[in-house]
Amino acid sequence: MAAPMTSPNEPFPRPDNKASATSSHRQGNFVITSRKLPISKAGPIDAMERSLGIPVPEMIFGDNVVGVRHLPTGWAVEFGAYDALDAVDKTDRNMLQVAYARSWSASREQTSAGIKDVVKPYDWSYSTTYRGTVTSTPLPPPAAPSFASTPTHTPAPTATTTATTTDTPADNTDTKEEAQKSKEEEEGARKGKRYEFRPTDQPIPLELLKRRDPILFFDEVMLYESELDDNGISVLSVKVRVHERRMLLLARLFMRLDNVVVRVRDTRVYVDFATDRVTREYTARELGFEDVKRKLLMTGLVPDAVTVAMRDANQFADLLPIVEHTLESVSLKP
Repeated sequence: MAAPMTSPNEPFPRPDNKASATSSHRQGNFVITSRKLPISKAGPIDAMERSLGIPVPEMIFGDNVVGVRHLPTGWAVEFGAYDALDAVDKTDRNMLQVAYARSWSASREQTSAGIKDVVKPYDWSYSTTYRGTVTSTPLPPPAAPSFASTPTHTPAPTATTTATTTDTPADNTDTKEEAQKSKEEEEGARKGKRYEFRPTDQPIPLELLKRRDPILFFDEVMLYESELDDNGISVLSVKVRVHERRMLLLARLFMRLDNVVVRVRDTRVYVDFATDRVTREYTARELGFEDVKRKLLMTGLVPDAVTVAMRDANQFADLLPIVEHTLESVSLKP
């Protein structure tokens, strides 16, 4: 039995905890990985806040992650709490945010002093613009033939040997190895530049995703959640499902500030296993709180049902107008 933790600063999770909490599935040239662990403890939270420069949400799952890696190239996209919070606006220059805070304050008949308490020098709604962390770490190339495979004898320096003597066979070996290393670095840099998301006009094939193909791997991972001082909710979570020929990952930021505004920001990552093509779509939707309620009432819901629906972004996300949209893809074929 593992020894109990005695300090909030004690390292957690331990390596064995991470391993047991990690699930992975390989499909084609890709490996899909997810990790779910409990809420971060005080020590790691303090370290994260010092590094980020802002307070973190009440519920932060700093060790959770969802990732998709292409084995032949080492290209990967991952979703984690730290990078998501690092993409939160850390200034007070977001005028739209200030306007919402004033609306929130006015709705509660607070004074200007109350407004100052609401508007903090960072986006306290945690409305991140995070679209995933993309990395490209090419796998090491096959080992080149060693030029020093045959032992070379180099005489020890004598009194007549100086630092300006001509290259010995060993020096030639070093030169050739350095040239080979430089060539490999250039090749790696070239590949890393090649495997970048670029704008595309080919949308994610939603009709194919609606087919009832067997699900080979599925998981849902929470990254963070805040109740916004009991005035709403801000939650970032990731879902992933894998089929035989394709997969879809959805990272959703759902933020509802009661009586003020509702935001839904979706990042979808679609992989076609036959072509090794990855498509990423980012869609940001936003609408005033009362406008969302009216739209839900127009669908035929009764007021009590509207109140319940406002807690679930799936119930109304498509009713919100799009305020930002990008579509991009990357081909990972050699």
